Amino acid sequence: MEAQALLIVLHDGSAGYEITPDRVPLSALRSFAKDVDEFLRGDGNDVDTSSLDVAVVKGSLGLRTAPTANPALLGDLRKLVDSELLDGIGSKRRAVIERWQKAARGARHIRIEIKADFLTGPIKISAETDYRTDDADQWVRVERYVRGEIEDMGGHARPNAHIRLPDGKALLVDASREVLRDEKSNRLYKQAMVRIVAEYNVMTREYRNARLLEFVEHDRRLDEKDLDRLTQRGTKAWRDVADAGAWVDNLRGGRED
Repeated sequence: MEAQALLIVLHDGSAGYEITPDRVPLSALRSFAKDVDEFLRGDGNDVDTSSLDVAVVKGSLGLRTAPTANPALLGDLRKLVDSELLDGIGSKRRAVIERWQKAARGARHIRIEIKADFLTGPIKISAETDYRTDDADQWVRVERYVRGEIEDMGGHARPNAHIRLPDGKALLVDASREVLRDEKSNRLYKQAMVRIVAEYNVMTREYRNARLLEFVEHDRRLDEKDLDRLTQRGTKAWRDVADAGAWVDNLRGGRED
């Protein structure tokens, strides 16, 4: 798909007047800009907002982005225009939509619109909409070892690491400066094993709010002593089985070729 410009518009009259680019409470401008930045970046920093140009347009307060062709962002927008269920939306974008939906039903009664030429219509978030996750969407706190390719590390305001998992998905993990500073190996563009804590969705198998605890040295070389020990255990366990192949075939239902 060719690059698309997005228009994200905030309607808010909670200050006693309808905000415009000419007059807007600083707190509203700050939180809106922060939300738009997080929405565009998504879980894997899909859009580099540090170099993204935007135009402030009327309506009440609208931010129009430069064209982007990022498939993850445009794919999430398609899902949002088709359904108010947030399952399948990246966790960071989902969190922004949930905040906007909560604010729309709160005292401020804000309204958000997201428009793009490729969408069948605008995405509207208001007191009348019900953007939410499915009741079966369940998140649990886990500590896991995950393996993937380290695509980026560092960051000034928010240190983190970008990990490309074996299934192709990008995992963004926050990290302390100490963990990144004390790492002695060059991890960039190499496979690595890391220990993380995160929220894990038992239905979609997604991670969110992940934090890097440490890099783990993972030696995949064969330990001959361990192999010999396992072989001895297997030999002992199977010593009374005359024909191991026939025994396995019988467990499988006795099928013969």
